This record gives sequence, structure tokens and C-alpha cells, in this order.
Amino acid sequence: MDFNGFTQQDFETFHINGLEERMEAIQSRIQPKFQIIGQELTDYLSVQLGNEMYLHIAKHARRTVNPPNDTWLAIADNKRGYKKHPHFQVGLFDDHVFIWLALIYELDNKQAIASSFLNNYNSIKTLPDNYVVSLDHTKKDAISLQELDRSHLERFRDVKKAEFLIGQHIAKDDNRLTNGQVFIDIVKKTYDSLIPFYKQALQARA
Repeated sequence: MDFNGFTQQDFETFHINGLEERMEAIQSRIQPKFQIIGQELTDYLSVQLGNEMYLHIAKHARRTVNPPNDTWLAIADNKRGYKKHPHFQVGLFDDHVFIWLALIYELDNKQAIASSFLNNYNSIKTLPDNYVVSLDHTKKDAISLQELDRSHLERFRDVKKAEFLIGQHIAKDDNRLTNGQVFIDIVKKTYDSLIPFYKQALQARA
């Protein structure tokens, strides 16, 4: 199977009522695509970083009632899990695809990583203008890179549940999503720009 891009049906998955029904659609429509693009991206990042990286596809196993509003793949340097580690993500809500370097609240040594990002604040602000920042991975909304200020990183450092995810949103009707290779190339280029910050997070974590 080749990855031929995302379809409108993929996004409509998140309008299906019922946990079992929506999970079945996620597993049949989206996860096979995640497997293909995730393997290519994992191999790519392993080469770029000179370190073996591992693919994780969200299982949403803790959910018992509410169906997920989004789903994602994650790539981390740990085989057993990704949430405690700086990691890369690709995922979908019902209206966009997200491409992230993700530092979520379970992160080990979160304060040290946040402090190093604060020290490197000016470098973060030099990323492309179309990049966005999420402060809560469970919510759709994000702020533009221009809106990011030091207080957001201070909150990430000081508030236990605060998060920091940086990268791109691509709207569901963007034609680039319908071409598999074009999309994968966008993700690789995005990751290339975020790798220095990923490495910085690893150094701060050590």
C-alpha cells in the first residue's frame, strides 16, 4: 500500500458518534496511513539524528466513553513510550493536520528543557512565519509564532500541566494533503527546522 495523501473521509472520522465506531474508523482509515508515513519518517529521523528512533501510533487505550477528537503518530528515541520524551508528531483533528515537535506535560526534566528554550527564545522566533505553537495538545487551537512570547515558555516551565508544541497546521482542504509524497516532504522539511530544538531538549534533559 502506498500513501496517497489524506482524504475528506479521514477528517470526517471525527464526526462519527460512539467510541467503538470512531475507533474502528480510525483503525481502518487512518492508522494504515500512519504506519506507512510513520515508518518513512522514523527512518528519516534516525538518519538525520544518527540515533535509532521508534514509531508509536496512538491507541487511545485509556478511553472508555468519549471518542477521541484527534489521533496521531509519534516518533521518539525510546522504544517503550514517547510521552515522557521530546518527540515528533503527525496527526489529525477534524479540520487540520498537525506536524509537531512535542513537549507534553508528562515530560521528564520539563523545567530544565523549558529553561533552555527560554534561553534560546530568539532562535525559536526565527523559525518560519507560518509556524504555530500549541500550549495544550488536547485542544485544536494554536497561536502564531509571532504571538509567542516569553511568558508562554515561562508558563511551560512553571505550570505542571503546561505544554509546548511547535510546528505547522495544514487545513483539511489544502491540496498538499492529497499528494502523499508532497505531504511527506513537507513533514521532513518541518522536522529539519525543528531538529536543533529537539537536540537542545535532549541536552537539557540529560
